[in-house]
Amino acid sequence: MLGLGHDIVALDDFAEDLAMPVRQCGLRRLFSTREWTQAAQRAELKADGLAVHLAAKWAGKESVIKAWCEAAAQESFEPPYTVDNTPWAAIEILDDSRGVPHVVLSGETEMTLRESLQLPDVSWHLSLSHDGPVASAVAILTSPTGRRTCRCV
Repeated sequence: MLGLGHDIVALDDFAEDLAMPVRQCGLRRLFSTREWTQAAQRAELKADGLAVHLAAKWAGKESVIKAWCEAAAQESFEPPYTVDNTPWAAIEILDDSRGVPHVVLSGETEMTLRESLQLPDVSWHLSLSHDGPVASAVAILTSPTGRRTCRCV
């Protein structure tokens, strides 16, 4: 295991921000077209609203960045992104045909990840959840060729 990330999103605040006019809502540009489409399909299927599914995806993206930054910090590498320049739409949280969420990085973002950690191969493990007023996600970054395992403290 190289890194672990967790995030939680307040659904009411997220839904309120999402409901803002497009010009004022910065959230809209943080998701890819595929993420919007999947969230809309899932909301229709479950009859529970678009914001619930986008909030879970947002928590997933935040978890991915946190795991990535932890992995970089453990090796004393500088993370390639800051909050201001993270390519959020290039970090997709997409469901497979069985509804299992996966991390899908764009080609350039995937290359940046591997270069920033100096590893040829990495894998993501992701869990998303929403219940009541919150959405939550946990991301774990692993590598079969990783330089370390979990540290004992």
